[in-house]
Amino acid sequence: MEVGMSSATMNAAVLAGPKGARIERVARPEPGPGTLRVKLEGCGVCGSNLPVWEGREWFRYPMQPGAPGHEGWGVVDAVGSGVTGFQVGQRVATLSSAAYAEYDVVSTESAVLLPPSLAGKPFPGEPLGCAMNIFRRGDIQAGQTVAIIGIGFLGALVTRLATNAGARVLAITRRPYALELARMYGAAECIPMDDHYKIIERVKSLTHGTFCDRVIEVVGEQWPLDLAAELTRERGKLIIAGYHQDGPRQVNMQLWNWRGLDVINAHERDPKVYVEGIRLAVDEVASGRLDPFPLFTHRFGLDELNLAFETMRTRPEGFLKALITV
Repeated sequence: MEVGMSSATMNAAVLAGPKGARIERVARPEPGPGTLRVKLEGCGVCGSNLPVWEGREWFRYPMQPGAPGHEGWGVVDAVGSGVTGFQVGQRVATLSSAAYAEYDVVSTESAVLLPPSLAGKPFPGEPLGCAMNIFRRGDIQAGQTVAIIGIGFLGALVTRLATNAGARVLAITRRPYALELARMYGAAECIPMDDHYKIIERVKSLTHGTFCDRVIEVVGEQWPLDLAAELTRERGKLIIAGYHQDGPRQVNMQLWNWRGLDVINAHERDPKVYVEGIRLAVDEVASGRLDPFPLFTHRFGLDELNLAFETMRTRPEGFLKALITV
């Protein structure tokens, strides 16, 4: 076991207030029983972080150093007592809540080993695991027609996973370059998300009037949610993967009832399920079946966290996923 000095410090981002991330020198955490200290290489920037950065009345500032980063990866540099299965020097993806920092401490149950074939490559495990769990919850199988509404980071990954499974993917998205991305990740049809009724008629035509076995909504807004229900066939499954945290939503319960839809919330909250998704993602990426690396379009230093959030908020042309590198 590598033991650090209790007085050692590290750089960590501290969200001191709305749009107010700053770097502070704080105590470097020490691993306790059953935990690992990870020297972080980076952390993904998640859309769920945006309200925290923008500020809401229910958030309390300053937040703990490193929060709300939860997509970290790096190298184990110390282990606590009783740890088995992990060694100093191994690369891991982690599930935590304080990964906008130079170091983080996580339980062994929240770390997934990365194989040598991924050496030197960024691996924000949590969102990759989310893609795997959305795919699994959707029960996507060969021969199905699957509509995916919203092609960004998650939408592109699920497009590839569904295509690999033998499904026919109809990709529906606003941005022209996202339509090209969907084609690159295997979509059979790419439909501009411009006119509600034109989209419905287009999908009706492509499915000979039956609509889709599975519809995955990845946008997190009211209109895509309305559209998703319209595109789901009778007894089909509507999978909600969009992040709906900016207020209440309305649903067309008459339509949901009439078509007998199964509505699935694909947001997991069980840490064990999260971590299992990360393990599956490691296998998919290491095997070459899933390639997330072209989707990491923007990189920022730890001291550029405010800029990273602002870039995610404005979503310039070509933006898909931002990483903070340490």
